[in-house]
Amino acid sequence: MQKIIYLVGLVTICWNTAYSQQEILYKQVDTTSLYLKVYQSVQTEGSEKKPAMVFFFGGGWTSGSIDQFEPHAKYFSKRGITCFLADYRVSSRQQTTPFESLKDAKSAIRYIRAHAEEWGIDTARLVAAGGSAGGQLAAAAAMVDAYQEDTDDREISCRPNALVLFNPVIDNGPGGYGYERIGEAFPDFSPLHNIRSGAPPAVMFLGTNDRLIPVETARYYQKVMERVGSRCELFLYEGADHGFFNYRNFDYYTQTVLESDRFLQSIGYLGAEPIVAIE
Repeated sequence: MQKIIYLVGLVTICWNTAYSQQEILYKQVDTTSLYLKVYQSVQTEGSEKKPAMVFFFGGGWTSGSIDQFEPHAKYFSKRGITCFLADYRVSSRQQTTPFESLKDAKSAIRYIRAHAEEWGIDTARLVAAGGSAGGQLAAAAAMVDAYQEDTDDREISCRPNALVLFNPVIDNGPGGYGYERIGEAFPDFSPLHNIRSGAPPAVMFLGTNDRLIPVETARYYQKVMERVGSRCELFLYEGADHGFFNYRNFDYYTQTVLESDRFLQSIGYLGAEPIVAIE
């Protein structure tokens, strides 16, 4: 296989480090089976517990695939984070609403925490990440109290400790994304309307030409987060549209992954930047 090395600033990304992967059933709802795809570094030096990162795909709570964030999971697993790609119910496959999607996101986080010992995970360093509607689910799991699965163990927290958000649809109120489906339930569903003291630190990526999320919405989210004493970094990409961060847009993918890496370093979840290469 030809090796292509990409250098970004002083950092190069490498996928040479080996990782293992497996698929785990985390939730059964009637005839629907929901799985977590797990990526874990095979490097086991030391006994220190590792951070975890769970990714929620985009698709408007209507469609989408866990494959969207597979490149991200491979990268961060090689950086020492145990990564999970979470499936959840969507309307095109299970004829469900966005509310079931949020219940599943919370169930996935609880499952990871409940089984943390099996993966050597530090439950106090669990990152939720996602793009578009998946970013909404990650943020809502941190902010929103409503929409809990009855079968979940509520003694286990579903709130992530940090957020990595790729053009998330964080405003679901009137004028925001998805209001025609959320309706008057938006005060108990929309992350923007539920920011409070203790909200986990976040990093957010948005293109200035995003057709779904105005730049003003992201800036307001950042402002409210800072007002309650929570950190929120916002990176804007001039001229980029919705979904710009995906792997097929390799330059943007690289930039946003590296900024995510630096953010996780800054909050103590990762060590120094790697000097490695992408194959």
